[in-house]
Amino acid sequence: MRATFAAIVALAVGTYAFRLAGPLLHGRVELPDRVQRLLSAGAVVLLVALLATGALTESGGFAGWARPAGVLVAVGLAWRRAPFVVVVLGAAATTALLRAAGVA
Repeated sequence: MRATFAAIVALAVGTYAFRLAGPLLHGRVELPDRVQRLLSAGAVVLLVALLATGALTESGGFAGWARPAGVLVAVGLAWRRAPFVVVVLGAAATTALLRAAGVA
C-alpha cells in the first residue's frame, strides 16, 4: 500500500515538474530550427497514429468498414472547410447508414 502511494506521489510530482518546466524555461532555452521542425512533425505523426488507432480498431481488433468510411467522409468535409458540426454529423450519418445497411 505504501509503495503504491509513494509511486503515485512520485509520478504526480514528476508530472507537475515537467509541466512547470515549460513556462519557467520559455525564454531561457532556444531550440535549433531543425529540432523545432522535428517536434512539429512528431506531433503530427502522434495525432495521425491516434486517429488511425481510434478509426480502425475496437477492442483490439478491426472495427469494420463503417467507421473508417465515416472518418474518410469527415476528412473530406474538413478538407473542404465545412463547419465542425457538419463534419461530425456527416461522419456519424455515414457510419450509421452503412451499419444500417449491414456493413460492419
